[in-house]
Amino acid sequence: MLTSDKFREECGVVAIYAHPEAEKLAYLGLHALQHRGQESAGIVSSDGLALRAHKAMGTVADIFVEEVLAQIHGSLAIGHTRYSTSGDSALLNAQPILVQSNKGSIAVAHNGNLVNAQEIRHRLEAQGSIFQTTSDTEVLVHLIALSREHTLPEAMADALRRVEGAFSLVMVSTDRIFAARDPRGFRPLAMGRIPAADGAKQDTIVFASETCAFDLIGATYERDVKPGELVIVGPEGINSRFYSPAQTQSSCIFEHVYFSRPDSLVFGRSVQVSRENLGRQLAHEAAVDADIVVPVPDSGVTAALGYAAESGIPFRFALIRNHYVGRTFIEPRQSVRDFGVKLKLNPVRSLLEGKRVILIDDSIVRGTTSKKIVRMIRNAGAREVHMRISCPPTISPCFYGVDTPSKSQLIAANKSVDEIREYIGADSLAYLSLEGLKKACGDGEKTSYCTACYTGKYPTQLIDVEEIAPATVSGKG
Repeated sequence: MLTSDKFREECGVVAIYAHPEAEKLAYLGLHALQHRGQESAGIVSSDGLALRAHKAMGTVADIFVEEVLAQIHGSLAIGHTRYSTSGDSALLNAQPILVQSNKGSIAVAHNGNLVNAQEIRHRLEAQGSIFQTTSDTEVLVHLIALSREHTLPEAMADALRRVEGAFSLVMVSTDRIFAARDPRGFRPLAMGRIPAADGAKQDTIVFASETCAFDLIGATYERDVKPGELVIVGPEGINSRFYSPAQTQSSCIFEHVYFSRPDSLVFGRSVQVSRENLGRQLAHEAAVDADIVVPVPDSGVTAALGYAAESGIPFRFALIRNHYVGRTFIEPRQSVRDFGVKLKLNPVRSLLEGKRVILIDDSIVRGTTSKKIVRMIRNAGAREVHMRISCPPTISPCFYGVDTPSKSQLIAANKSVDEIREYIGADSLAYLSLEGLKKACGDGEKTSYCTACYTGKYPTQLIDVEEIAPATVSGKG
C-alpha cells in the first residue's frame, strides 16, 4: 500500500436541483471534488416519485459508467466522494446513506465529523435503534427519523440542533434538496445556479464543497451556505432558515493551506490568493540566501510561487511528480531505498546540481516523507537544502472531519524545530508563524478560522483530546 505523509480530507458533497440530467451533473461535480476522497463514491437521485442509489468503492470515473448513470436517472441528485480512516474503508460506510423512514424516503451525504456521535449512537441503540454502518452520518439519519416534528424540514432542523462538531451536508427527498452547515462553519459548502435552458421552468440550483465543481458544470457561484443555516430547495422555490444561532466562526484554515483546489473559492475566498500569500509571508518571515525555489508537488506549488515572487529567487520545477501512481505497487525483491517517494517524485539533476535549494511544502506531519525528499535532492547534487513550510508546526490532531495521526505521531508535537531539521537532514528549517498564516488567509475578513491543529485549542468540548486518535472518536463523515 502506497501511503502518504499528509493530512487527509474526509469527503466532498454535491447536490443538484431541477435539471433533466441531475445524476450526470452530480457525477461531474464529484469528479471535480475527487481530490477530497478517493476510496468510495455514491449518488442518490430522484425522479419525483422515488429515490435511486448507486455507490461503490473506487474513484468516481470508475464507478459511474454510462450504464450505471442510466439506472439512476433523475431531476434531483446528491453525491458524495469519501476518504476514510483505515478501519472504516468499507462499502457499508459509503455515502449517501439512503433510508425509508416515517418522514418518507431520504438520503444524506455529509462532510465533517460529529464529536458527540458515539454518545448519541449508544443512547439510540439502548432505545432499540439498529445501525447499519459505523459512520457518524447515520446518527443524523436516525435523529431525523425519530424526531417528533411532523414535517421533514422541522425534523431535520431538530436533528441538526442535537449534534455537535463539524458538518456540511446535503440531503434529498423525492421532491426537495436540503443543504446545511454547522453553527461554527467548520467545513465549506457553496451554493450556485445554472440559468434555465430554453423551455425549462426554473433555474437549476446546485451545492458543492468547493466552487471548482461549479466551473465544470457551468454553474455560477452565488454564496456560501451560512453557518447554522438550513437551505431548502423545492417546488415552491428556495427557503432559508437558521436552525441554530451562528457561533464564533471556526472555518478550517487547512482548507486554504492544503485541502482545497487552488481554483476554488472556499469560505468566500480564493484559495489561489491565500496560498500565494502564504508563500510571500513565508519569504518575508524566513528569508535565506539560495539559488532556486523548488516546490514539493503538487501541494507546495502555489506557496512556492509566492515565495519566489516575494524573494526574487527563481522558481524551478526541480521535482517531477508521477501522476499515474495507484494505491498498490510491486517493489523489487532487492529493496530500493525510499522506493515509495521515488515512485511519486523524481529530481531534475540538471536544475539541482551545485545549487542552494529552498524546498517549499505545505506541512510536515510525521516527517518521514520530508526526510526522504531532502535526501533525494542532496543525492541529485544540491549543495544546500533549506526547508520552508507554509503553515505553523502541526502539534494536535483534528476532530472535525480530517484524518490526522494521534499526537504521539505528530513530529512537531514531540520535537523542537531544530530537532525536526536534524531529523529530516535540512540545512535550515522554518515554519510560517500563526500570525502570518491568519494574515495570509484573511482571518477576520470573510470568516475566522479554526487553528486547533497548530495551537491545541479546540472550539468544541472534547474528551481526552491529548491522547485519543481521531479514528476512535467516530466513524467519520
